[in-house]
Amino acid sequence: MLKELNLVIDYIENHLTDDLSLEKISKYAGVSDYHFRKIFFYLSGLTLSEYIKNRKLSEANKDLLHGEKVTDIAFKYGYQSVEGFSRAFKNWSGFLPSDVAKKELNKLFPKLSFVITVKGGNIMEYRIEEKPAFNLVGVSKRVPMQFEGVNHEIVKLAESITDEQKEEMHSLQNIDPYEIINASYDADAKFLKEEGDLTHLIGVLTTKNEVSNQFVKVPVDAYTWAIFPNEGPFPSTLQETMAKTYSEWLPSFDYEVINAPSFSFTKMDKHKKDYAYSEVWIPVRKK
Repeated sequence: MLKELNLVIDYIENHLTDDLSLEKISKYAGVSDYHFRKIFFYLSGLTLSEYIKNRKLSEANKDLLHGEKVTDIAFKYGYQSVEGFSRAFKNWSGFLPSDVAKKELNKLFPKLSFVITVKGGNIMEYRIEEKPAFNLVGVSKRVPMQFEGVNHEIVKLAESITDEQKEEMHSLQNIDPYEIINASYDADAKFLKEEGDLTHLIGVLTTKNEVSNQFVKVPVDAYTWAIFPNEGPFPSTLQETMAKTYSEWLPSFDYEVINAPSFSFTKMDKHKKDYAYSEVWIPVRKK
């Protein structure tokens, strides 16, 4: 996967002045658009769009220093107007394109290169399971996207579940894992930025279709699932495991993630404060 990522970086470099759509890049990479964007973000810390924009503006800075006209550069890198390019360049660099050559101003965003980094030598436990189609059934609400720490809106959602709802959830459970799960989907920023909202569901897995109107029902197709058990301080261990599945596990194995709801469950330790056993379930397929 690292070799493929570096080949894609070279492809982007060779097409910075072309119509460089994200779909074309993913097709070149030979994986789904959803999978490639997720892996790229977790490895680089940037969305693919942000990286391309930064590289184009960095090269535009070089061209301005070499005396090329602002109008020519704007259209060279795909901007529809000089005004649009000037605004984007100023937001990125802090100065106007017209000042670059006059004042010899320079801002550089170098080409990325992905390398293997050995981190701690920890073993990442996982298993692969096939699962038939099922429904996620439970209560849900829009909550702020949050990568770290306790999401207090999710806590409020959990506290709002009534005894009657808990009883019905229990009666609906008929497929492993027989646990109360947390699932997140429909994120404003496609799970690539800590901004906007997402829909969070607390509920159960069931193959039953008849549920009361006090619940939402989210159908999930039959998939292969990569499952990552983890144990430690909550919620940091769970959140670190989620991040490592994209930054370490997926780039190393012959699977790609599917654009479908993933979920997790957590069992708090009664004898240790803020300590839990959790599992992260991610839908995947062989490349």
